[in-house]
Amino acid sequence: MPPTPGQRATRSLTLGPDKVRAFAELTGDYNPLHFDDAFAARTRFGKLVVQGGLTTGLLHALVAMDMPGPGTVFLSQNWKFTAPVFIGDTITAEAEVMSVHASKPVTQLRITVRRQTGEVVLEGEAWCYTFSGTG
Repeated sequence: MPPTPGQRATRSLTLGPDKVRAFAELTGDYNPLHFDDAFAARTRFGKLVVQGGLTTGLLHALVAMDMPGPGTVFLSQNWKFTAPVFIGDTITAEAEVMSVHASKPVTQLRITVRRQTGEVVLEGEAWCYTFSGTG
């Protein structure tokens, strides 16, 4: 069933040190902001932060698995990080359908990611394409 304007979906993830290390092993992102307590303490963040790719990765899972759902890929994203995500935070991504193309399986989404305190850590919009698996 195609998405409809106003439809929403959410997905949550707790980002512990195991996920930060696994992401670094996959990507090579061993920035000291993610691993060196003393380094991170001297920054404006004051403590270890999660790689941004883990935050945005939750959005990939949300659109591919929840809404619009299986077969969906991003066409474009326009979002900004508004606050850091710290190791141990639980983040919740939300997508809201803003528009659906009349003749193509293309959906515009409003995107928001919040930490467990309710603070927004990422916001913006994305366009997605959903492959139907036929043709």
